[in-house]
Amino acid sequence: MLNLALPKGSLEEQTLSLFRAADLEVKAAYREYNPRIDDPRIGKVKILRPQEIPKYVEEGYFDLGISGHDWVLESGADVTEIAELPYSRQGTGIVRIVVAVPIDSEIDDAKDIRPNSRISTEFPNLTKEYFQRLGIPVRIFYSHGATEAKVPELMDIIVDLTETGETLRRNGLKIVGTILESSPRLIANESSWNDPEKRKAMEEIRTLLLGVIAARGKVLLSMNVPEDKLDSVVEMLPAMKKPTISRLYDSTYYAVETVVDKKDVNVLLPKLKESGAEDILELNITKIVK
Repeated sequence: MLNLALPKGSLEEQTLSLFRAADLEVKAAYREYNPRIDDPRIGKVKILRPQEIPKYVEEGYFDLGISGHDWVLESGADVTEIAELPYSRQGTGIVRIVVAVPIDSEIDDAKDIRPNSRISTEFPNLTKEYFQRLGIPVRIFYSHGATEAKVPELMDIIVDLTETGETLRRNGLKIVGTILESSPRLIANESSWNDPEKRKAMEEIRTLLLGVIAARGKVLLSMNVPEDKLDSVVEMLPAMKKPTISRLYDSTYYAVETVVDKKDVNVLLPKLKESGAEDILELNITKIVK
């Protein structure tokens, strides 16, 4: 059985939703740190700060965990990233570690930051490496939160995590450099990943999680189409590969099914009907396993 570490904080709600949709529901009382998943492949489950998870996975306390790629790099943990899981509060799944300065600063590019500037960040190791590459000596102060509030009275610059940049702008800051882009990753302990039995269980869990992510924003369209309208209907249909088409029993009609982006449905449905499609059904998809 696998021991699993899941992130608390900003990723927690979306992580629990992902596992629920994958039929791996995490069952826990409010503020409980020892939940359970009723699945024969999973034993112990812990909900921990994502900053801590990579090192715990490296040390073998957990076989499998979810943490940001940024925290894997910041911690220097020797783990195997077995899947990218592009999800987050805003839905894009991609966040950036950025360099930001007061909006009225004359600095517009990180390479122009003055030597010995004071920098507040939760990512001291990544920040140090970044400014070493630029050849700029800086003073780095570890931030325990509310990083953007420390400029300009205490700090000159911040290095912080952002998805849209909106919080930085509201706090009078502008982005002048990007250290890296990050997303949640499914990470494995190397010894566990090299164990055939555990690896098989990990791959099965990965398949379920990625199946849910692949299905997000997609729906299944099913319709009946008369034979003389089939070509015109199929011509306008997007599909993952090609639409599924089968003749209805003892009929001149065909059943047509295809997967489309949900955002396109409101435009596509009237066109399908106009082209001759009948009995159109729009069905939600919970998983797409490729």
